[in-house]
Amino acid sequence: MHATLLFMRNVAIAIVMSCFGCAGEAPPSSGGQAQDAAPGDSAVTADTATTPDAPTTTFSFFITSTGKPTGGDFRATAADLDGLSGADAFCTSLAVAAVPAAATRTWRAYLSTATVNAKDRIGTGPWFNVNAVKVADSVANLHDAAANNLKKETSLDEKGQTVPGSVDNPVQHDILTGSLADGTKSPDTCANWTSSAATGVAASVGHHDRAGGGAAPTSWNAAHSTNGCSAAAFVGTGGRGSIMCFAL
Repeated sequence: MHATLLFMRNVAIAIVMSCFGCAGEAPPSSGGQAQDAAPGDSAVTADTATTPDAPTTTFSFFITSTGKPTGGDFRATAADLDGLSGADAFCTSLAVAAVPAAATRTWRAYLSTATVNAKDRIGTGPWFNVNAVKVADSVANLHDAAANNLKKETSLDEKGQTVPGSVDNPVQHDILTGSLADGTKSPDTCANWTSSAATGVAASVGHHDRAGGGAAPTSWNAAHSTNGCSAAAFVGTGGRGSIMCFAL
């Protein structure tokens, strides 16, 4: 009889324990979870927390928000044969400062020299501004004036700001390219981007807003040439020494 009573007692205890919380009671604290969450709060525990994915970006095109104090001389050192590596570094520094995730991309300046065509150094596309708006699908599309999406509203700087155009004050729509309309080298490259002389040299520029004066005012990369390669000379013809940057 004693054994039977002991067995029934153990069964009763097991039933009570298996139903603990069935009527809404909270289970005993395990010591590691938040106990003070207000009604409606969702306390996140260590085993349910998630880590965000690494940041990604489509950002692959911009106009620099400024030129360089050295005007058309983009050389990193005086020993450089041309200023392309310095111009690329300039693009990279501005891109990463504005969008840290842009550090994963290789940035190139859209500049030609006597031996290099701008169109051959910027990758294959597509390219998007900092607001994820596509400006061109490919190199061919980029150099098709009627097909690309380059205009004042989309040709933004690295911070997403609109670059002043021909109707603004000051006018800053001259963008250095050293290129002809097809993306090949022009005669005017500020001595292969090594000169900041006020006279005697020039740079081919485009109009990012596709408007204004010059031989080809609606060209984004070959509107006219500057009257010198100093920072002040660029201002005099409607610019600030900005360049276009593309990511590979």
